[in-house]
Amino acid sequence: MKLVIQIPCFNEAKTIGETLKALPKRIKGFESVETLVIDDGSDDGTSQAAKYAGVDHLVSLPTHMGLATAFRTGLETALKLGADVIVNTDADNQYQAGDIKRLLEPILAGRAQVVIGDRGIGLQGGLSRRKRTLHQLGSRVLESASGLSIPDATSGFRAFTREAALRTIVHSDYTYTLETLIQAGANRIPLVFVPVRTNPPSRPSRLIRCLPQYLAHSIATIVRTYTKYQPLKVFTWLGASMLFGGLLLGLRYLYFFFLGQGQGHVQSLIL
Repeated sequence: MKLVIQIPCFNEAKTIGETLKALPKRIKGFESVETLVIDDGSDDGTSQAAKYAGVDHLVSLPTHMGLATAFRTGLETALKLGADVIVNTDADNQYQAGDIKRLLEPILAGRAQVVIGDRGIGLQGGLSRRKRTLHQLGSRVLESASGLSIPDATSGFRAFTREAALRTIVHSDYTYTLETLIQAGANRIPLVFVPVRTNPPSRPSRLIRCLPQYLAHSIATIVRTYTKYQPLKVFTWLGASMLFGGLLLGLRYLYFFFLGQGQGHVQSLIL
C-alpha cells in the first residue's frame, strides 16, 4: 500500500523544513511513504524551503485561495498519485509526527475509514473559560448535526482511506474540518478519534484571528452542510413554522369573524 502525507501551507518557510524532516520515512503496513506539500500562494519562499527539505511532491497554487482549497487540492493530487491512505497534517509542526502511526492503526485494522487526532483541547489548561465553553458548545452542535461523537472538531490531523477521500467533497472556501465531519456522518463513513500529542505552538492561529468572524463562518458552514444532507428535515421545519404562523393569523381572523367583527381584521386574513 501507498501512503501520502499531505501538508497544506501558506507562508510557512520557517517551519515547513522542520515539519517535513520529522515525518516518518517508513511505516509498517505500507510499501511506500511519500510527502506532498500544497503551497497556497505563499510569498515567503515556502516552496523553495519544501524542495530543500526533500519533499516528494509539490503543488503551488497561483494565488492564496484558502485552507479548504489547499486541502481539497491535496486530496485530489494524492489520489492521482495512487495513494491508498492519505494523512493530512499542519505545516507549523503542531502535531507530533510520531503519532501518525496512531492515526493509521484503526485503518490498518479495518475499524475505520477516517481517523482524526484528538488533542484533548477541551481539557487543556491553557484555554480560557470562554474558549473552552465555545469549543464544548460547538462540539455538541456538530454532534447533533453529524450524528457522531466529536471530542475535537477542528483538528486537522486526519487520515483517510482512498474510498473515504473519494467520497469527501469540500465546498467551503474557509475550512474543511466541520464540513467533512457532517459529510462523514451523513454518508455513514466509519470514523474514529484517537488521542494525539502536540508540540508547543510556533505562532498564533491564522484561522481564528477574530473569534466572532470564525464563529460566523463556522455556523454558516454547519447550517449549509446540514441542509445539503438533511434537506427534508430543514425545509419541513422551516415550512412548518411558516404554516403555523399563518394558521395563527387565520384563527385570529376566524375568531373575530364569528364575533361579527370580521371586516375590521381582513389584514390578518391577507397576511
